[in-house]
Amino acid sequence: MKNAVIISFLLFFLVGCKSTSSGIVTSKSEAEKKGMYTAPKHSKVVAKNTRKTTETSKATKKSRITESDDEDFVPDNENTPYLIQQLISSAKQYEGVRYRGGGTTTAGMDCSGLVCTVFNAYDIQLPRRSVDMSKVGEKLKLKDVQKGDLVFFKTSNRGVINHVGLVTEVRDDEIIFIHSSVQRGVIISSTKEPYYQRTFAQANRVLTEEHF
Repeated sequence: MKNAVIISFLLFFLVGCKSTSSGIVTSKSEAEKKGMYTAPKHSKVVAKNTRKTTETSKATKKSRITESDDEDFVPDNENTPYLIQQLISSAKQYEGVRYRGGGTTTAGMDCSGLVCTVFNAYDIQLPRRSVDMSKVGEKLKLKDVQKGDLVFFKTSNRGVINHVGLVTEVRDDEIIFIHSSVQRGVIISSTKEPYYQRTFAQANRVLTEEHF
């Protein structure tokens, strides 16, 4: 009798396990088929570009206008082309900015950085280094230098051009130019100053008729 009870219990246990095992869900895919699970729908997330353009990334482009568009335009005595007057005026706005090697902004700029920034603002592209700038355009005699031309200097012991300025005025045989000096930042100087008279190398005209 006792053995019969034990055998009956084992048979009941085995039958129960078999029926229960058939209801076991072992994967999400199987659960989905039986309606016990629904996979979440993933929405696409579009990343927003939060990168901000800094002041040194691009020079602000100025609208190229002519003298007829400028109600405040007053011709100078030399009848200097309007574009050149714009370039000189823009360069003078940086007067007092401190020197910074490689700089091109009001936070600091070097000599070629000043010239490049001013010319680039009017869509006139120049090489970044002063020695490369000196190879652009027409090389001039001192008597032919005019406003808007570039003057170059050799201020190091290497004997190569390493400094540049923008001519703002010409007085007989004296050339006034704006540049960025290592010691004093953006200033206006003269080729009559002993230092620049001694280190002067050449002058170039980089503006051509197509620029006007």
